[in-house]
Amino acid sequence: MEILVCIKQVPGSNKVEVDPVTGVLKRNGADSKMNPYDLYALECGLKLKEQYGGRVSVITMGPPQAQAIIKEAYAMGADAGAIVSDRAFGGADVLATAHTLAQGIKKFGKFDIILCGLQTTDGDTAQVGPEVSEQLDIPCVCNVKEIKGVEGDNILVDMEMAQDIEHLKVSFPCLITVQKDIVQPRLPSYLKKKDTEAREIVMYTLKDMEDQNKNNYGLNGSATQVQRIFPPTSDKVQVTWDDPADVLAEKIYSTIKSRKLLG
Repeated sequence: MEILVCIKQVPGSNKVEVDPVTGVLKRNGADSKMNPYDLYALECGLKLKEQYGGRVSVITMGPPQAQAIIKEAYAMGADAGAIVSDRAFGGADVLATAHTLAQGIKKFGKFDIILCGLQTTDGDTAQVGPEVSEQLDIPCVCNVKEIKGVEGDNILVDMEMAQDIEHLKVSFPCLITVQKDIVQPRLPSYLKKKDTEAREIVMYTLKDMEDQNKNNYGLNGSATQVQRIFPPTSDKVQVTWDDPADVLAEKIYSTIKSRKLLG
């Protein structure tokens, strides 16, 4: 069974800079990590491999330094990795991102199951996975809370809906987005990290794609445009009071009431 997990490098904190011209995050030099939701998808892929055999590959779209999360995936047990990276891909919305990833996946190989985290902590749209499946013309199941197992050329999953749980049998190839806490992600192995230090990471650029039309990628290929984006401002104010208990109680009550937290 060939399993592919889509992963993404995201900012390690909310203290990030925004390009005032393009309105996109400045990722170069910023602390980063693997998207937490993708860790659950990767663990699901590794468990399927352990139970049914096959290979787990990972793919990411981002700047060259995003290779760091592929190496992290290797240290967790992934067998192969690819990064889709080109300046032409920068500033993509969910549509252009999905198109780019789909093109990279087609180049990377044929897969029975593609696993994605439910969403990312930077974009938070939960749309890229389903759009990738549309680009690849394969079935998609989102918000999966449990993978029950594999039967022949089908996978059995439980999908959480607003009012109930749907039990589904989905034929290969398919794409699945998984909830957080579906499994407990394993920690990277030091021994695997040492063993995979020299393992190849495939790099794909625009010239490697089946579709080489620049107008379908990055800002040019984005159907939506962000009007304004800015980092969150902090309104944290810390005040220290050193008074008797009855005075402190009155101050606290007055403060809460003035902020209309009490009726």
